[in-house]
Amino acid sequence: QGTRDHPPASVALRDRLLAAVVACFKRHGAAAIDTPVLELRETLTGKYGEDAKLIYELQDQGGELLALRYDLTVPFARYLAMNKVTRMKRYHVAKVYRRDNPATTRGRYREFYQCDFDIAGQFDPMIPDAECLKIVHEILSELQLGDFLVKVNDRRILNGVFAACGVPESQFLAACSTVDKLEKMPWEDVKKEMVGEKGLSPEAADRIGEYVRLHGGLDLIERLLQDPKLSQNQLAKEGLGDMKLLFEYLTLFGITGKISFDLSLARGLDYYTGVIFEAVLLQQENDHVEEPASVGSVAGGGRYDGLVGMFDPKGRKVPCVGVSIGIERIFSILEQRVKASGQKVRTTETQVLVATPQKHLLAARLKLISELWDAGIKAEMLYKKDPKLLKQLQYCEDTGIPLAAIVGEQELTDGVVKLRDVATREEVRM
Repeated sequence: QGTRDHPPASVALRDRLLAAVVACFKRHGAAAIDTPVLELRETLTGKYGEDAKLIYELQDQGGELLALRYDLTVPFARYLAMNKVTRMKRYHVAKVYRRDNPATTRGRYREFYQCDFDIAGQFDPMIPDAECLKIVHEILSELQLGDFLVKVNDRRILNGVFAACGVPESQFLAACSTVDKLEKMPWEDVKKEMVGEKGLSPEAADRIGEYVRLHGGLDLIERLLQDPKLSQNQLAKEGLGDMKLLFEYLTLFGITGKISFDLSLARGLDYYTGVIFEAVLLQQENDHVEEPASVGSVAGGGRYDGLVGMFDPKGRKVPCVGVSIGIERIFSILEQRVKASGQKVRTTETQVLVATPQKHLLAARLKLISELWDAGIKAEMLYKKDPKLLKQLQYCEDTGIPLAAIVGEQELTDGVVKLRDVATREEVRM
């Protein structure tokens, strides 16, 4: 069915992962918003290019045509337009749905979480874009997933390349979606698709191939700014100028070591208008994880200045840039690592188990656990009238509960509780 049940250990691991990502978003001053799982079908269609076939379409009993949200970006753009919001920094963590061929070992599902961060509003060029890339860098560094690379490009540069290579404007999007496959397919196959399926001439495809296999940093940007073909194209000039500015800001953030200006990056979605980026994990030597390289991109995003205007009755535009963290894919990697290392994941946050060493002390346990709960302390007890102390302590060890609060007849008489450190077996009376 392309979705999966998550046992408690998996959920605990995922929750910690989500908490780390959300903490980063909040650190950057983002407010949380939420949008419905169901959208009108017309809201989603025409926004995703070739991927539109993956939208789950529904029809309610009244005949209204609906769809499950495909991502969190289009609903956000609709929200901005409907509420006439022209400036916002937001994050959204929620499930999205895709009628895709699932590949569960690679973290690819039909129902999965997305974690989005977006900056909407008219600002000076490349400052919000640089912050989005800084967030990707922060999150991937913090999660310690190993070496990673963030590829950056610009739709305007790509369109300028297509124009300079003699591709008609009507075929830009088709060419773009084919170039996007370069990561998974060799150039020969990409060229074959461009010529055979997309109708480009072999000469145009060859000229495109000379550009889209380039990658580098500021030096490459400077070289392309001097390129006789590209410098004639206004779109490419604008894109390269902004890319230079972006790299200057990323240098100030101290993160250019992990950023690559890569002309093969296209990102298949129709709504991108400027800077686009994608983060990939690099193959680790001696890594425990089976096929770590097969996970694909773990974050992606870009600028989409025209999307909000599609939903505004008067076509008013709100420039936006955002990033989505592929939490499900990252989660797959971490889950495999935990399994390989044999470590146990705590499934609860319980701090203390209330235990009794003798019979007929259920009332004492109930009174003490109630006090702990009321004080905001995470506490548990076994649901037996007279459990053996050994069994109670064994439960602590099995579930990783660090402390046991033991109250026996002597403790009741003395008005104290014996607090036991489960790992070290040290006890204090209090």
